Amino acid sequence: MEKMTARERIIKAISHEEPDFVPSFEASIDNLAVCKHFKVKYGLLGAGQSYKTVYDMKFENSKQFNKLMGEINAFKMGLPNVVKLYRRIGIDLVPSPIALFPKLFNKDGFVDEYGRINHFKLNPADKMDIVYYMGGAIKDFEDFENFPPLDPDDPRREEIQKEAKRLEEKFAGKVHIAPMIFGMMEMTWEAFGLENFSRLLAQRENIKKVFDNRGKFTIELVKRLIEWGENGVIIMCDDYGYKGGPFMSPQNYRNYVFPWLKRICDTAHKGGLKFILHSCGDIEKVFEDIIKCGVDAVHPIEPTTANPEYDIFKLNEKYGDKITFVGNVSPQDLADKDPETIRNYTKKLLKEIAPRGGLILSSGHSINPAIKLENFLAMRDMLDKYGRYPIHII
Repeated sequence: MEKMTARERIIKAISHEEPDFVPSFEASIDNLAVCKHFKVKYGLLGAGQSYKTVYDMKFENSKQFNKLMGEINAFKMGLPNVVKLYRRIGIDLVPSPIALFPKLFNKDGFVDEYGRINHFKLNPADKMDIVYYMGGAIKDFEDFENFPPLDPDDPRREEIQKEAKRLEEKFAGKVHIAPMIFGMMEMTWEAFGLENFSRLLAQRENIKKVFDNRGKFTIELVKRLIEWGENGVIIMCDDYGYKGGPFMSPQNYRNYVFPWLKRICDTAHKGGLKFILHSCGDIEKVFEDIIKCGVDAVHPIEPTTANPEYDIFKLNEKYGDKITFVGNVSPQDLADKDPETIRNYTKKLLKEIAPRGGLILSSGHSINPAIKLENFLAMRDMLDKYGRYPIHII
C-alpha cells in the first residue's frame, strides 16, 4: 500500500476504512522526560516565572498590563515546538487550540475568555510549569451577563489556523494539525464553579440562555474554520462526566447540550470536516445520544472510571461500526505499571479494535508529568511493531 499523509490516514480510520497504518494522537504532552528524549524544548518551560517577572515590573496600572499580555498570541508562538515534538515521536494528529484565550490577568495567572480562573504553578517533581484550572470567575447569571462576550472574530484565532496550515505544509503531510475548540458543558460549569453551576441548573430559563450562548459561539467557530479552508478534522473538548458518571442527568444533556452538539456536528459535516469529541469520565449513559448527534470519534474512553460497562472493548462490540475510538492506554498505568503491561494492553487495542479501521491510538487522556518515559516508549514501540495494515497479531 502506498504511504499516506497523516490527514489521509486519520480520515480513513475515522471512516472505518483501513489506512496504511493505525494513526495516533495525544491531547497534550506535558512531560519533560519525553520532551528531552526527543530533543524538543517544552513550550511552557519557564513561562510562569517569566509571567511573574513581567507582572512585577512597575506598570502604571493593571489596564496597561492587561493590554500588553492580551496582545500576545501564546498558542501561535508555542505551536511550532508542539508540532516538532509530535513529528519526532511519529504522532499523526496534533491538537491546536483556537480558544481559551486569556481575558483578564493578575499576579498568579489569568481568567480566560470563558470565565475560568487559571494559575501558573510548578510541578513539584520536576519544576515544570503547568497551567492549572483553579475555579470559576462567574458567580451567578447576572455576573455571566456582565462578563465580556465571546468573540468568534478575535484575530488570534485565524492567526493560529494560518500558522497550523503553514506548519503542515512545512512537514509535507507528516502531521495533521487539527483545530481544537471547546463546547458547552465543561466551559459552563468551570466558568461558574461546580457549586454555582448546580444552583444555576435549577433556573431553567437562565441555564438555557447560558448553554445557548456557548452553543451559538461554538457553531460560529466551526463556520470560521470552514471559511479559513480547514479540510480535515476538528476536535471539541467538552467533558460530560467524571469517574462516577455524567455531571448532570441525561435528560438535562438532552435538553440543553445535545441539540447544540448535533448542530455543531452537522455544521462540521456540511463543511467536509470529521468531528472528534474529547470527553473525560464515564459517559456510558449518554453514549448513544452522542453517536446520534453525529460525532465521528470519541476520545479518550477513560479507562479508570467506576463503571465496568464503560470499557472500550465492550463499547466496540456495541458501537464499533458507528463510531471511531481514540484511546485509551491508561495514564495511571503509564505512570505506575511496568513496560510489559503497557505493551500487552497496547497490543490488545490494536488486535481487537484496529482491524477494519475505527481506532486512533492514544493514551487514555494525555501525557502528564507523572508518566514514565519507558512506558510511553513501550506504547509507541507496539504501534510501530504491530500497527501496519493488515493487522496481524497472534
